Amino acid sequence: MRHSNVRAGTALALVLMLPGTAFAQDAEPGLQDEIVVTAQKRAQTLIDVPQSVSVVSGATLEEQGATNFADYLKNVPSLQLVQGTPGQGRLVLRGINTGGVASTVAVYVDETPFGSSTGLANGSELAADFDSLDVARIEVLRGPQGTLYGASSLGGLLKFVTNAPSTAGFEAKALGGFELTKGGDASYRGAAMVNLPLGETLAFRASGSYRKQGGYIDSIGTAGSNVRSNINDFENYGGRASLLWKPDANFSVRLSALFQNLYVDAPSIVEADPATLKPLYGGLTQSEYLPTFSNVKYRLYNGTIDYDFGGVTLTSATSYGEQLQSFRADYTANLNAVLGTYVYFDQLTENRKWTQELRLASNDGDFLEWMIGGYYTHEKARIFQNLKTAVPGTPGVLTPIDLPFELAVFNLDSRYEEIAGFANATLHLSPWFDIDLGGRYSHNSQRAEQATDGILLGTALIDGLRSSDNVFTWSVAPKVKFGEQASLYARIAKGYRPGGPNVIPIGSPPGTPTTYEPDTVTSYEIGFKGDTADRTASIEASLYHIDWKNIQLAAVVNGFGVNVNGASAKVDGAEVVATLRPTAGLSTLISFTYNDARLSGDTDPVAVGAVKGDRLPFTPKYAVNANADYEWDLASGVTASVGASIRSVSRQSGGFDPAYLATFGRFPRVKAYEVLDLRAGLDFGRFSLAAYVNNLTNSGGVTSTPALLGVAGLPRNANGALGTGVVRPRTIGVNATIGF
Repeated sequence: MRHSNVRAGTALALVLMLPGTAFAQDAEPGLQDEIVVTAQKRAQTLIDVPQSVSVVSGATLEEQGATNFADYLKNVPSLQLVQGTPGQGRLVLRGINTGGVASTVAVYVDETPFGSSTGLANGSELAADFDSLDVARIEVLRGPQGTLYGASSLGGLLKFVTNAPSTAGFEAKALGGFELTKGGDASYRGAAMVNLPLGETLAFRASGSYRKQGGYIDSIGTAGSNVRSNINDFENYGGRASLLWKPDANFSVRLSALFQNLYVDAPSIVEADPATLKPLYGGLTQSEYLPTFSNVKYRLYNGTIDYDFGGVTLTSATSYGEQLQSFRADYTANLNAVLGTYVYFDQLTENRKWTQELRLASNDGDFLEWMIGGYYTHEKARIFQNLKTAVPGTPGVLTPIDLPFELAVFNLDSRYEEIAGFANATLHLSPWFDIDLGGRYSHNSQRAEQATDGILLGTALIDGLRSSDNVFTWSVAPKVKFGEQASLYARIAKGYRPGGPNVIPIGSPPGTPTTYEPDTVTSYEIGFKGDTADRTASIEASLYHIDWKNIQLAAVVNGFGVNVNGASAKVDGAEVVATLRPTAGLSTLISFTYNDARLSGDTDPVAVGAVKGDRLPFTPKYAVNANADYEWDLASGVTASVGASIRSVSRQSGGFDPAYLATFGRFPRVKAYEVLDLRAGLDFGRFSLAAYVNNLTNSGGVTSTPALLGVAGLPRNANGALGTGVVRPRTIGVNATIGF
């Protein structure tokens, strides 16, 4: 008989303190609770899940002052973020990345997938970077998740698990913070949370936050262009509300709403020498001709119903989400020689998505645990682009030129619809041997139409574009248990990313593909999880090999971007995560990652240029994360803590860029770098203070290399400089928190 499974109601009671470990913090070593995750859509102990999962608790996020994707990297092996502008980030897990426009890592909030499933709405570059306030934990599943999570989870899944309302009692918390960044303006944030019991069966929980981050990149001006300081500032504010009705132990209804707005001034791009990627002009600068911006809005609404019939539980999750972006890019450097004036580019990207999931799962079973379910999603997306001209003017002010004609107007509307059925079963063949089996059949259909106007594009309408896919994904994962505190597992799993229609440019050469096919990965993994009898130490280790077939790539035909299928790739990797707690109050976590991710075939020599053996972009071969924290009683009722984190990554390849390749005979080379963070705190019970220094050594690590002739951010200036994203400079901050 099995005793290690955890019922869903237990999960909310556990307090999680350390990322990626098999247990959670308690007052003394040896008394830690096991971490509970919902990675397989049922509550399980982390050691019982036959795949690689990292857990970052809400307490850890608060202790580290983490608010966005960039702050999670030091806690999660194999996780990379390619980003040059807040709100415009690409998540990469285990090296599954070639720089295309469709996501390879799925993002969930509780039961809801957020972001586009298609390659026609720039989903890969708009990973939903939600504020982590009042989050119970973040679960990161490494490796393909096609069986339970469906499309666009080739590399894995990042899941925000929020705190549910509670009838146990009133709770409230408020936070205020202040930061100073080297060479930049001051930053500050405020946040608050409240939990209100509204009776024995009803509770309400809400949170809100505001963050103003000062800029640290200057515009030095070029030939009459803007001269401004600290131009890459941004504001981030939003809130979340949830209502829980639980009339009895077997039935619950939870309604949730989330909104978040991110308003960014200039992109966080630094002009660099294209050959060396070193910043030019002796600092973090741009040559801004015209003021730019990027505004991103998230809206998410969900209703989840659970009913426990005794032997089985029925779950229904209905969601509606909106992801809206408007941005302006400065194209003067690219087009001034052609048009003889200052040029900018306005774009709207809109994605609206309905989802419905219904599943039936067995409760604890001695021999068989099972789950069956169905999933439906309907997306509407739009990309609208308009090329315009402006007069050089006052710094920070844009004065459009009112032309009697349009230069270039582009509008792409698309629809994506998917229906899927899935099943998962765990066979407990003996007290020490389980096997987990899963399968999912998905059908999607897509439609698109494009309209163009203006003297550069001509007036044209292309409609009736259609495509459809039928895909079966599966997973097999046997597991051997050595008592209750160690397990050895193997996992073979398949993931996929939908294909779609291509909007073919007018006058395209014969043979240009009208559609692009799905790409798939098959992952082979073996792993071990274990902790000592007193749970003062744990280790998680895995070896994996990934075959990536029919890779989707972004290509350019006659100046238009299209999606094509290219070569295959292979990833050979290893991950080791070790945690030690030798004495009360001291905890350390060290992770080591090895990823050898390379193309195993040639891509189109003109459209992409990458060949067999080229490393996949932004995938360091080696990465090391180390976290250490020590906590002790300073005085009666006062607890002190100190901690440090370091993240070290080896050299990487930049993005596949045929223009860069033609110029330098290779792709960009990103040097190795380290980021060191320090922190300290005082906890007085209801009141606490925390201080921190992020990027103590002021590392200038490169985080993105936009295309030399690309379409986002600041590609290059008149001198041919390459725009690169960089790690935020040294930042000193303090947070104060009060709870009720």
